[in-house]
Amino acid sequence: MDPVRTLVVWCRDWPVVALDRPVGQPVAVVRANRVVATSAVARVAGITEGLRRREAQRRCPEVVIIERDLDREARVFDRIVSVLDDIAPRIEITRPGVCAIPTRGPSRYFGGDEALAERVRAAVGAQLSDPSGCGVGIADGPFPASLAAQRSLGRPGAPPMIIAPAASPTFVGPMPVSVLASPGPCSTDFTDVLVRLGLLRLNDLAALSAIEVVDRFGAEGATAHRLARGLDERQPHLREPPAELAVAMELDPPAERVDQAAFAGKALADRFCEGLAGRGLAATRVAIVVHTTGGAVVERLWRDGGALSAPAIAQRIRWQLDGWLSRPGAVSRGGVCRIEIRPDDVGAALGRQEGLWGGADARDD
Repeated sequence: MDPVRTLVVWCRDWPVVALDRPVGQPVAVVRANRVVATSAVARVAGITEGLRRREAQRRCPEVVIIERDLDREARVFDRIVSVLDDIAPRIEITRPGVCAIPTRGPSRYFGGDEALAERVRAAVGAQLSDPSGCGVGIADGPFPASLAAQRSLGRPGAPPMIIAPAASPTFVGPMPVSVLASPGPCSTDFTDVLVRLGLLRLNDLAALSAIEVVDRFGAEGATAHRLARGLDERQPHLREPPAELAVAMELDPPAERVDQAAFAGKALADRFCEGLAGRGLAATRVAIVVHTTGGAVVERLWRDGGALSAPAIAQRIRWQLDGWLSRPGAVSRGGVCRIEIRPDDVGAALGRQEGLWGGADARDD
């Protein structure tokens, strides 16, 4: 099956943007005492991701150091996603600052990929203090589209980058293997090993036999090899997940606060993952649907780099609730009366331990 034509919105430096600091202020966001994001002014001063806090302050004494707040990032990003609801019905959030849209329907409606990309860029840019921080890319599959969105940021005015159909392998081939770790799902340790082996570009990895890569690197190697060839991260499933895997919970009385609804959502996420585990499955993408007593319905798709655990799903329920309830007029829509979790994409639950021959199991065979 061919990769799905996908549009990706990539908001540069989102951990910093979500703080709503002045554009000209040097800001560094840290986690575990290391820099994870910087403002443009801080980068000019020599502060880069991965630096320790003390080294960042040495290079730029006036830098403002702020601890990372994922909840705030997700809450603010919901404003971005909400303006896209009128453009596309199916929006997938990878993490705060990055979302993807299958383009087949919206592209036809708006008159082509270029028109859709320009409309999305204008809608998102209007929500940002610096519109040039919004990158939009379209390609065959989310990984090439993410790379295209990032590359669009380096061009004047940040116009969208459109990769022609069937041209994704040619587009990704010359890129360094480091892109497999960001925006790709692989670890930096894995990409460092590739570089030490002399595999500097995705073309070099794609030229190897898939069997040899899996024998050497297991499941992570199989994923990297597919991405290097311009394919989706995993082979798409031809069947929809069974409807009985979905779970729902009625909240009586309705929850008026985020913490109340999120507590119920945690129990629901545990039940959802237990049901999947009983079938030897794990969810890689889920739809979370929230209903209110006022008749409002908010649905979001969530994906992570791998299987979503119960704590990860519970966290995304909180993000979705927090983002929606913080919008103007949310109180008038009533309390949360129902939460649903539906699996949108599932795979075999392999756990943390990789298989001896690359992670395959009886279900895959």
